[in-house]
Amino acid sequence: MIPLHDDNPTTIRPLVTYAVIGLAVLVFLWQLTLPERAAEGAYYALGLVPAVLFGTAKLPAELAWVPPEATVITSMFMHGGLLHIGGNMLYLWIFGNNVEDAMGHIRFVAFYLLCGVAAALAQAFQDPSSTVPMVGASGAIGGVLGAYLLLYPRARILVFVPLGFFSQMLRVPAYVVLGLWIVLQLISSAQPTAAGGGVAYWAHIGGFLAGLVLILAFRRPGVALLDRGRAAGPWRQGGSGRPRRGSWG
Repeated sequence: MIPLHDDNPTTIRPLVTYAVIGLAVLVFLWQLTLPERAAEGAYYALGLVPAVLFGTAKLPAELAWVPPEATVITSMFMHGGLLHIGGNMLYLWIFGNNVEDAMGHIRFVAFYLLCGVAAALAQAFQDPSSTVPMVGASGAIGGVLGAYLLLYPRARILVFVPLGFFSQMLRVPAYVVLGLWIVLQLISSAQPTAAGGGVAYWAHIGGFLAGLVLILAFRRPGVALLDRGRAAGPWRQGGSGRPRRGSWG
């Protein structure tokens, strides 16, 4: 089930959402310019390495570009490939504007970063001795999804369901799309590490839970939860998001 669009209009231009997407794309384009060895070094220098963060390991001096604590932030803007960044930015494009609308620009900046930090720490504490660098915006975007679920569970999401010759487009409530997403993260997190393909499922879960909690404090006064004060309504063409899909993880 691949989300493509929602029917949830906004009242403000989502400048922070645009800026985060733009910055992530610029960083990814920079990554593409690096030779293979330098690109690998960048993952260690700017990605979050749990063992380095907790002080049980140390990077070579030539890779100590930023303090270990700073990688909790820098890792959010690094990605491991085109599908990785494409999937993350698709979800942020569809769901981020409405969450930013519910908070305002400044609060959304703080919310997004806090969710990313919570996500990174959730994964790092799950395996504190790991020397594998963690990169990607997935955890922070997981927080956006958690907030969206509490704010607009009945918003209609246009999704593509790939079923071979029987593939089709459906419009389903947000609680189905996002509920299925978090269930898949929980199931995947219970699988052996090798089966996870390097995906930081605990970061997704940690970010999602942070979003569920933080939206209670970060929403603007008067913004209701659970679609209260507005009808679910029919599909509207003026919703947010544009079809652009890659892998999510």
